[in-house]
Amino acid sequence: MNIMERFLQSEINTQELYDDIMSFILSYHIRNGEFEGNEYIIKKMDQTNFIIFPEYEDEDGEREIHGAAAMYRNNLIKEINTCASTKGLKIREEQK
Repeated sequence: MNIMERFLQSEINTQELYDDIMSFILSYHIRNGEFEGNEYIIKKMDQTNFIIFPEYEDEDGEREIHGAAAMYRNNLIKEINTCASTKGLKIREEQK
């Protein structure tokens, strides 16, 4: 299973988390930043480019990133919405 598949499996589980993730991705007020999910981080590089990665801490409290996936905004939205609809979540109208 690749990083994107694991991200979708781990993070797109509840309507509330889906809504929060989509609000972060779609917000024009957030130019760049990070959204911390249950296990994965969504790093917004700018309005159209995102990096998805799992973040772990080692015994010393150091940040460990073992892999990442770069995604274009529209592709990320499509992947998330496909997963959400499969899981029976309500898709945001402006992104169908």
